[in-house]
Amino acid sequence: MTKRNKIIYWVATLWLALGMTSTGVVQLIKMKEEVAKMTQLGYPVYFLTILGVWKILGVIAILIPKYPLIKEWAYAGFFFAMSGAAISHFYIAHPVSEIFPSLLLLVLTIVSWYFRPAERKTL
Repeated sequence: MTKRNKIIYWVATLWLALGMTSTGVVQLIKMKEEVAKMTQLGYPVYFLTILGVWKILGVIAILIPKYPLIKEWAYAGFFFAMSGAAISHFYIAHPVSEIFPSLLLLVLTIVSWYFRPAERKTL
């Protein structure tokens, strides 16, 4: 792995971890704004707990060494959660400012996954 690719991987991964951790915590504590947004999107409030727990577990999975299969599942979960969030916002015609955070985390997920080192891959 080149030095350039390693830098890209760690920058994307750390920003992804920060974003997923912060949104996971916000979802777990059920901030008023987050509850309102989830209700507006048509999802039940208990979904916040599920997302928050899985996001934090996913961050742990992508940051710890070894366990490449668990990392793949974490990346897949991040991809589905963030693409689903972006599509949900888009579907009810939220402004781009509401859709952008989901798209940013989606892009960071893809970049981190693509540039991950060989020892963090399943094959």
